[in-house]
Amino acid sequence: MKRRKFITDTLAAGTGLVVMPTIVPSSVFGKNAPSEKINIGQIGFGRIAMTHDLAETLKYDAAMVVSVADFDSNRLAKGKQFIENYYTKKTGNSGYVNVKTHGDYREIIADKNIDAVIISTPDHWHSQPAMEAALAGKDIYLQKPTSLTIKEGRLLSEVVQRKKVILQVGTQQRSSAQFRYAAELVRNGRIGKLHTVRIGLPGDPAGPAAPEMPVPKNLNYKAWLGSTPEAYYTEMRVHPQNSLTDRPGWLRCEQFGAGMITGWGQHHFDSAAWGMDTELTGPVSIEAVAEFPKAGLWNVHGDFMSKAEYSNGITMFTSGGYPNGIRYEGTEGWIFVTRGAYSATPSDPVVAGRNAKALDASDPKILTSVIGEKEIHLYVSEEQHGNWLDCIKSRKEPISPVEIGHRACTVCLVTHIAMHTGRRLQWDPVKEQFVNDPEANSMLSRPQRAPYGTDYIKI
Repeated sequence: MKRRKFITDTLAAGTGLVVMPTIVPSSVFGKNAPSEKINIGQIGFGRIAMTHDLAETLKYDAAMVVSVADFDSNRLAKGKQFIENYYTKKTGNSGYVNVKTHGDYREIIADKNIDAVIISTPDHWHSQPAMEAALAGKDIYLQKPTSLTIKEGRLLSEVVQRKKVILQVGTQQRSSAQFRYAAELVRNGRIGKLHTVRIGLPGDPAGPAAPEMPVPKNLNYKAWLGSTPEAYYTEMRVHPQNSLTDRPGWLRCEQFGAGMITGWGQHHFDSAAWGMDTELTGPVSIEAVAEFPKAGLWNVHGDFMSKAEYSNGITMFTSGGYPNGIRYEGTEGWIFVTRGAYSATPSDPVVAGRNAKALDASDPKILTSVIGEKEIHLYVSEEQHGNWLDCIKSRKEPISPVEIGHRACTVCLVTHIAMHTGRRLQWDPVKEQFVNDPEANSMLSRPQRAPYGTDYIKI
């Protein structure tokens, strides 16, 4: 199908520190005893860690962030300062904590005094530290996307489940009331039989050519590249040296991820699956068209349109041509849900004003509907990081567990593969393979540069 006709047709169809011991029952020492603290190591300190993961975790009394790791020593120093300043302000004691710093995150994982880790790294550095942490018996908060490839995502899920650690994926829309309520309304038939889902998701812009630059002395660039191929250093490929809040260049390089299809796609695909009741499966067919830059350093997709079909009869369209959010369409109406005024970071790609209304429907009465006692009620969480901490103590499954995260990430990755093949692909969500398509199946994994990557972890 020609790209223009595909987009037109589908868019038109819808509108120093005292070490804390391991947690023991509060009855032994009292409710506020030091033993109730969860010692946490922060892996990666940048935009998402400073403005979201640490900002949300530090406010809970149960959390005690005691160490930080980063391949950039400048960011490492800023991370230590950020955490210590927070505790100084909170306690009035400038010596309350002496945060340990590590140029190698594996030192945090090897520290037996650490109970849990937060992984706020670039996408290509998600699965490996998460898997290593799980093997060490540590609980994990993992930023999305869950993995860089479907192969390593499946391996991560198997290791986490086998080791019985608590892994929370950072798909925090699940802790937003409007996303849960929208999914409950759909699951309980308030718009009749669900047949179509439309997801608004923008692409990324192209960028200029970027000449080679000397590697900053503060950056361990070889380690930062990790399992991906060697490439010359230029600031636009990595992260700004003088800013922690600007969007980093790696987000727009396919070497390290897939662009917005995984960057925000996992959020929306995860939320949509909640309403579609497809959290533990995936589409059976996928096709996509996309524009890719013809020049410049940044090479992730721009404008695109994708179509995914599910065995339950639901068709899901995704494009930047739709408003950023999720629209469920049924035989008796529609529901649209988005983040509204919420943003996780100052540079989130949300158009101000356009998405201010968090929940809408074809009939206002739909949104005042009460979910009955005997109807479907979905998991309730007030905040993603708080839920993670609660589950570390209770050992109950978190709201965004690893397998559900892997499945949502898979939708992102098969869509990305379809963008590159330019043809309709048949997907087997049980075997997690494309049907009779060796070329597409070759994209389920990537070569990994030793000694980095999940292929080199002894499990």
